[in-house]
Amino acid sequence: MSAEPASSGGGTVEYIQHHLTNLCVGDCAGGFWSWHVDTLAVSSILGALIVFASWRLGRNLSHDAPSGFQNAVEAVLEFVGGQVRDSFPGHNPLIAPLALTIFIWVFLMNAMDMIPVDLLPWLGQMVGIPYLKVVPTTDLSATLALSLTVFALVIFYNIKIKGPVGYLKMFLFHPFGKFLIPVNIVMSLIEELAKPLSLGLRLFGNLFAGELVFLLIALIGGTLVTGVAGWLFWFPLQVTLDLGWLIFHLLVITLQAFIFMVLSIVYLGMAHQEH
Repeated sequence: MSAEPASSGGGTVEYIQHHLTNLCVGDCAGGFWSWHVDTLAVSSILGALIVFASWRLGRNLSHDAPSGFQNAVEAVLEFVGGQVRDSFPGHNPLIAPLALTIFIWVFLMNAMDMIPVDLLPWLGQMVGIPYLKVVPTTDLSATLALSLTVFALVIFYNIKIKGPVGYLKMFLFHPFGKFLIPVNIVMSLIEELAKPLSLGLRLFGNLFAGELVFLLIALIGGTLVTGVAGWLFWFPLQVTLDLGWLIFHLLVITLQAFIFMVLSIVYLGMAHQEH
């Protein structure tokens, strides 16, 4: 969603590249040891916000006259609990809190896309921050980090539940039995590696595309709103497109948080199956 006309003076390509560039320190020329400071800062602030809100809510719980915020949180808790009961076999006290944390944290990171695309980068430039990419889930490093964390838990519970030998047998004898062990190993490796890749790439792709659409809509205000005709036609068109995409994208950010949570529950549930 655009805050103001997007005429940054650098042209269309430069405008888009600027908004899609992370504030980076370290080896930022494509090296591994690079740190996306804006992604780390925004995701950490949102995580701290979740912790603070949970702490405040825990101190002010009311059974007789719950606040609207408490009712909303209880509705989310009930919703996530239902998903865990439906998708996860057995019982593990970690799964429900993990699912709740994933859903809320990913949703909040996605929801940063609802802030006008020019607003925070413009404020950042005023205090000397040259780049500011405020949607952590449009950073592939962040989405893959989330998915690899879930994948690490999947491996841990596979070994814990099945045992090291049982986990190894899954690669040797699944899915075609003992007579096709080499094929089984390749197929099982592909199946396992597809889990974190599908989680991370799906979330990144949908949010990156949504952010790009907001930038393209913002360019209407920056390049075409000139003169009376521009203000009478192009500006109302930009506002209409912004509002329409905002409403649709609200569904996208919620759905992507839900999908990430459900797939995490399903993958962890598969890891808890002993056979």
